[in-house]
Amino acid sequence: MSVLLIEPFYGGSHKQLMDLLQEELQEDCVLCTLPAKKWHWKARTSALYFMQTVPTSSKYRILFASSVLNLAELAALRPDLGKLKKVLYFHENQLAYPVQKCQERDFQYGYNQILSCLVADVVVFNSAFNMESFLKSIGKFMKLIPDHRPKDLEKIIRPKCQVLYFPVRFPDVSRFMPEHKLARLDKVIGVKRNGDAYQSEGLPGQEESRAVMKTSDAHLESGLCEPQPGLCTTQHEGLPSPAAAPVQAEAPQSTNPCQGEDKQRLTFNLSNILSGLDYQQRPLHIAWPHRWEHDKDPETFFKVLMKLKEQDLTFHVSVLGETFSEIPDIFSEAREVLGSSVLHWGYLPSKDDYFRALCTADVVISTAKHEFFGVAMIEAVYCGCYPLCPKALVYPEIFPAEYLYSTPEQLFKRLQNFCKRPDIVRRHLYKGETAGFSWAALGSKFRSLLAAEPREDL
Repeated sequence: MSVLLIEPFYGGSHKQLMDLLQEELQEDCVLCTLPAKKWHWKARTSALYFMQTVPTSSKYRILFASSVLNLAELAALRPDLGKLKKVLYFHENQLAYPVQKCQERDFQYGYNQILSCLVADVVVFNSAFNMESFLKSIGKFMKLIPDHRPKDLEKIIRPKCQVLYFPVRFPDVSRFMPEHKLARLDKVIGVKRNGDAYQSEGLPGQEESRAVMKTSDAHLESGLCEPQPGLCTTQHEGLPSPAAAPVQAEAPQSTNPCQGEDKQRLTFNLSNILSGLDYQQRPLHIAWPHRWEHDKDPETFFKVLMKLKEQDLTFHVSVLGETFSEIPDIFSEAREVLGSSVLHWGYLPSKDDYFRALCTADVVISTAKHEFFGVAMIEAVYCGCYPLCPKALVYPEIFPAEYLYSTPEQLFKRLQNFCKRPDIVRRHLYKGETAGFSWAALGSKFRSLLAAEPREDL
């Protein structure tokens, strides 16, 4: 067990990455975690917990942790771990994280991440946007210190940094796909069928992906969009299953749209609702697979859908994603207003159910004010959905310009056209690729990262 994996917030994409690394490394690693609850307390205090609970071993060579951990504290509290090669992985950064009110930002969270970078040997970001937004914000962030400010921290940290995209292990979803998606499966997801698995072909390097980020702001016209003037996490824990009926479209009895006890029972069965309809005759099916929290901007999403409803446009919507203790009020309001347009409402614990929902959807929407990678959007595109994302944050790095919008009005116009002509998106071939974000493409880079020798100078 030469690799020590530490995750203070073991949920969502954080859990997904650690589980994948543990599965790949098998007996060569030990995983230490804390539950994905009360994030702020995990960021403040998890180093002290892991000081007491991480077992000592002379076999450790690498320490790999997410940036929720205060690595500087742990290295000081456990000198034996401080001698290891320390790899810090950023799923998100606190210097560019949106808050509802600027005075709510706790300086300590960003400060902890800067300290962690200073003691780490390698600092890895899941996107170029994540890396640059962090590094370029350090100077401004440190000006919050009233006097005697440290200098040149970006210059010290930058040489340690690299981009290594989040590795997604794409399952075989062909059994969930309608016929029109199956017909274009190879082209849509950029991979080749090989039995029950998918093997990647012609995967681009990171430099190509960064070039996409630089060039994707160019205006692009196509038959599917107007000229654009030109951002763990998501529903990763489950998908819809055909065995049970979906949540009904009637208005909820409770102000909480997804009670905890109901959450475990939610499944997805499109055939029960749309039986007898030819797929091409069905209304546009819109998916929103994100956490039910303010940084994903559900208000903008639902206001656009309500406007579509006001114009008597026909569509269905599946609102997926995980819920937490505080759910924005817009969810209960939207549930009632959208009524029979709701095809599914709530988190799907079954992974198969989740992918089945995405495979039956036509369009996947993001309205996020915060996104450093966006696993859910990439999974949805892999399942054949047409993506519509803000022309901001990480999205221009990941998606071609055709799939980006600049304002809620542009998003409304795109969906308005698709509601009138859903056949347009059902015939569309995605112009980007998802294979470059697969474990098949990125696994060797992660293995190399975790195979390096420990430091000897501490």
